[in-house]
Amino acid sequence: MGGRGTFAAGRNVDFTYKTVGTIEGVKVLEGMYGKHALPEESLSSKAYIKLRRNGTFHEMRIYGDDHLPVMDIAYHTEPNIEPSKAPVLHVHRYHGDVANREPAEPITKEIYDKYSKFFVGVPKYDRW
Repeated sequence: MGGRGTFAAGRNVDFTYKTVGTIEGVKVLEGMYGKHALPEESLSSKAYIKLRRNGTFHEMRIYGDDHLPVMDIAYHTEPNIEPSKAPVLHVHRYHGDVANREPAEPITKEIYDKYSKFFVGVPKYDRW
């Protein structure tokens, strides 16, 4: 999968992600050539997941009908939410493209209940 498609400016674009599995029907992607973030746009999927090397959940990006990101759900350190530097589930919302990302906010119970089946290896969360 190309980062923004597979054909741009009249030439083929190298694939920058590879699918390494699925969780509940959502593709798990791994970056190639030093690419670490999830795609800025989706091709056809409504979401993609990124795992840590040990197979535990790191991040999920959800896309809107326009193929642009709507929300990231992440599990890693976020000092504005958890000063102890312990990993914490949190959300980043988008308005348009990835350049318009809001600061992290704590995950809500509603979002957790809807997406927790994807949080492989994340301890049960109940900080409401």
